[in-house]
Amino acid sequence: MIRQGSHDRSGQAAREYLNVLKICLKLLARSAIGCLVLNFKHYSLARHYTVMSPRSAEPVSVDPAQQRLVELFDVLAPTPGFTRTSLEGVNLMRANSPMPRMPVMYEPSIVIVCQGRKRGFLGDQVFQYDAQQYLVLSVPLPFECETEASAEEPFLAISVRVDLTMVAELLMALNETQGAAQNEPVGIYSTPLDPALCNAVQRLMDALASPLDARILAPGVVREICYRVLTGEQGDAIRAALTHQNHFGRIAKALRRIHADYHGVLDVDTLASEAGMSLAVFHAQFKAVTATSPMQYVKTTRLHHARLLMVQDGLNAGAAAARVGYESASQFSREFKRLFGLSPVDEVKRMRALYDAPPPRVVKPVARYVTAV
Repeated sequence: MIRQGSHDRSGQAAREYLNVLKICLKLLARSAIGCLVLNFKHYSLARHYTVMSPRSAEPVSVDPAQQRLVELFDVLAPTPGFTRTSLEGVNLMRANSPMPRMPVMYEPSIVIVCQGRKRGFLGDQVFQYDAQQYLVLSVPLPFECETEASAEEPFLAISVRVDLTMVAELLMALNETQGAAQNEPVGIYSTPLDPALCNAVQRLMDALASPLDARILAPGVVREICYRVLTGEQGDAIRAALTHQNHFGRIAKALRRIHADYHGVLDVDTLASEAGMSLAVFHAQFKAVTATSPMQYVKTTRLHHARLLMVQDGLNAGAAAARVGYESASQFSREFKRLFGLSPVDEVKRMRALYDAPPPRVVKPVARYVTAV
């Protein structure tokens, strides 16, 4: 609504009002506004104009493909949080309310948003991924993210783990394994979602809804999704993570070593030596990829794994601390609170309430990445 008022009785004022009306009509024609009210309170030109856009009389169109995805999410992932599908490496994420900025750690993965929006923060970089953008992590990275969601329009996303063996096979088929990267590889990036990738995601969700299709058809669709991303405009990052000829590939190797042995004894000298770098170069390149130092990355990885052990496996803080390599429970509690803002007990309560988590499960300890919504 735009209101114009004046006690000037001249024709100049009337012409000004009409010019405002013309401008508003142009804006209306270019926007999604359905109704615009102009209230002119001039002494000799008392008018109340209601201008209706032609679009306001038309029913709101619903994208059938988008509607189908939402329906499938309601069946496959009806509760908030992280839902594992029947296909290894493919998981569904759902949030029914906004989530503030918080620390997370994602494994190397492709995150395709079907509804809602997330923003990721790594150092001074901000990554937005929504229904028009997908996120790719070529290496495991701790970062922070916030979520836009509501009960009427929940955040819905699919996470596909980057299987480096599959990627290597695809690159060999493409004869590009040793090719030179066209772009400077980065550990995380968001890219516009193209129609071919969008179509593959829809077919993957349809396949997951049927146990037989999930077993027979879904693996081929996942391979197609990896191929689409790999041949996309920023697929160089995943390719670089597989090769050790450049700095990025060597840092990726160090990150894989950290996640395979995060509970063991890790020191910068050993990591730098295994990466084939001097200590100074290793520090600089590590921070360029992860926006943090090597030992801070190790610490963050341990804390994320400890949180997962407490939330999902029911371990107490002392047991989780020992499992991830801490010798001092008090040091673990201090560093845990510094990262997550809450004590281990309070953070577990918050996570379970936030994601409506099921009762803890009993599992054997295994090395794994951490992924959170």
